[in-house]
Amino acid sequence: MRRSLRLPTLFTALVAACATANAAPPIILDNARVFDGERDLGITTLTLRDERIAHIGPPPPALTKGAKRIDYQGKVILPGLVSNHIHVGNTDGLEHGDRFYTRDHVLRDLQQFQRYGITTVTALGMNGAAFTTIRAEVRDQPTLGAQLYGAGGGIGAAAGAPPAKTMGLEHDPVSRPTTPDQARAAVRAQQQAGVDVIKLWVDDLGGRFPMMAPPIYRAAIDEAHQHQLKVAAHIHDQAPAADLVEAGVDIIAHGIRDTPVTPALVSAMRDKGVWYIPTVNIDEANYLYAENPQWLQQPFVANALPTAVRERWQQPQWQKAQLAGDGIPKARAAVAMNLRNLKTLHEAGVNIGFGTDAGAMPQRVIGVAEHRELELMTQAGFTPAQALQVATADAARLLGLDDRGRIAVGRRADLLVLGANPLQDIRNSRRIDAVWQAGQQVAGPIEAEAGTAARD
Repeated sequence: MRRSLRLPTLFTALVAACATANAAPPIILDNARVFDGERDLGITTLTLRDERIAHIGPPPPALTKGAKRIDYQGKVILPGLVSNHIHVGNTDGLEHGDRFYTRDHVLRDLQQFQRYGITTVTALGMNGAAFTTIRAEVRDQPTLGAQLYGAGGGIGAAAGAPPAKTMGLEHDPVSRPTTPDQARAAVRAQQQAGVDVIKLWVDDLGGRFPMMAPPIYRAAIDEAHQHQLKVAAHIHDQAPAADLVEAGVDIIAHGIRDTPVTPALVSAMRDKGVWYIPTVNIDEANYLYAENPQWLQQPFVANALPTAVRERWQQPQWQKAQLAGDGIPKARAAVAMNLRNLKTLHEAGVNIGFGTDAGAMPQRVIGVAEHRELELMTQAGFTPAQALQVATADAARLLGLDDRGRIAVGRRADLLVLGANPLQDIRNSRRIDAVWQAGQQVAGPIEAEAGTAARD
């Protein structure tokens, strides 16, 4: 039986939209090139009505009466990006930890995702008790930030990943079962709390911590599937990833970074329809900004950084110390292996999702990480169109969301408007002119905010 995240069906959403009283007049977006999430439609017209895309192409007379027209000549429109793996409410300046999981911090992060064109996000674990309340509030008010889905606290290993002390988990929302029965109970509790997906951490973090035992994660996967919930697993190495695939996991939530993927694992993932979220930027972020300090002067990056982070990263002594760190050679090797395995899996037809782990740590910069990930995907052999499809149509499909990720009649009007064509150069995804969510312009342009600290 197909498992998907909890959400109203597209039919229900359309009925609700049509029933809205005192509907606002249509909005007509003229003269833009449109990438619909799968293909280039060329220069055309989009008509928005209420929260939805009402028409593609020259609008019929019934949709032009009283309409507001916006000329997007020279612009490119694509669906709002969808991330399958982020975190919110876990950082404040140079610090991180669950003490920051407050409404204000979560909304701050969701608004930053939204400003950078990521209009739907999935917070994969470490969410505090306020998660479901904030999720509901944001879904009703597009101006509050990107739409939020997530895994609640998630399920980790006793005394292991995610390591409470290292991650600053003072209140530790993560369930840590020690028996299969406890694992099943944890899944049921999270299902009753209304999570959208179950998150497991299966990683010994380089042999430094105990790893979740196979009987525990197998019980959790089985229980989740009985409740029609997908399971996403944090991994680093190939061996646990392979066993999780054999056990029926739905989503491998990080790239395999220790060894080249075997043909047997590639075949199993493809045949079982397992999704793979590479998160290449997660390791690259450890050295990226120290290696490229000139990026800190670019508005696209500068506006994503809190003042304390920007000031620290601008210091030559910090840059030198960061690049000389013991973990940097390992991080570089992990990026290279991740790119190699992503290329192999993509060419074999394995389902690829989109995510970065942005927001978990200060160096995993919300918004910037996503656009950098698109560029990294092209280094792994994706065309720009293929990378954008992963970050829109495919990422929505991973979540079971059939109302977004594509520009099509009846879908949500979650749109990213760019000042240059990303199909020619994927780095043009950073040329953000406007962001629309549920038929409203909610952000943009990034360049206009030069010299400000967006997250202060």
